[in-house]
Amino acid sequence: MPPADATALVSVEGVRKVFRSGTVALDGVDLAVGRGDFLSILGPSGCGKSTLLRLIAGLAEPTAGTIRGTDALRRRVSFVFQEPTLMPWATVWDNVHLPLRLVGEGREAASPRIATTLDAVGLAGFERAYPRELSGGMRMRVSIARALVTDPELLLLDEPFAALDEITRFRLNEDLLRLWEARHWTVIFVTHSVFESAFLSSRVVVMAPRPGRVVADLPVDLPYPREGALRTSVPYATFCRGLSERLAGAMA
Repeated sequence: MPPADATALVSVEGVRKVFRSGTVALDGVDLAVGRGDFLSILGPSGCGKSTLLRLIAGLAEPTAGTIRGTDALRRRVSFVFQEPTLMPWATVWDNVHLPLRLVGEGREAASPRIATTLDAVGLAGFERAYPRELSGGMRMRVSIARALVTDPELLLLDEPFAALDEITRFRLNEDLLRLWEARHWTVIFVTHSVFESAFLSSRVVVMAPRPGRVVADLPVDLPYPREGALRTSVPYATFCRGLSERLAGAMA
């Protein structure tokens, strides 16, 4: 498990977000994310999970409150969206090169890093393929590779596996954990799946809707590394049961 320290990498303090329509998406959200955490934000649709992630990423501004830490990270933040959002006319290699090209890194200089990243996500040999030629799981791997090639310190993922079949989702969960353990990122992962959040996370934050707010912040006392067999273990089932009860309470 990557080392976590007591100093928060990102702090969300009293954040409120009101849309132009008057909808209060978030109200009074406080959250500290420690360096090396794998933090999942769990909640029902409409509770503001994705809105909170976008605020942390700097893609939107809070109506009130403060988010500290992200300015210091600058380009060391990467975002993986729910859909792969790949350029359909570009190869896998060129899609992964995009964030490096945008900061002026040419093909020759970027080539070793791209090769290493594609190998890490299981896409070695698919450099010349186009998105239309790939399965949904492979397209998501390309999206993850594009986020990782910049060597982020903070990785934000917005329900990246929600549209995938269960077998592919399980495999990508395990691959993501393997990379996290090796690379020592801080991860904030949005999901509506109790089972996914329990399997991946060192902490799970439960959010309630109307307005979006944090109602529980739970450490996941399950050892790393986590393998597929964990999903049938008693400790995992026990934690998922308790987490489901917290989520049901939040929805009520």
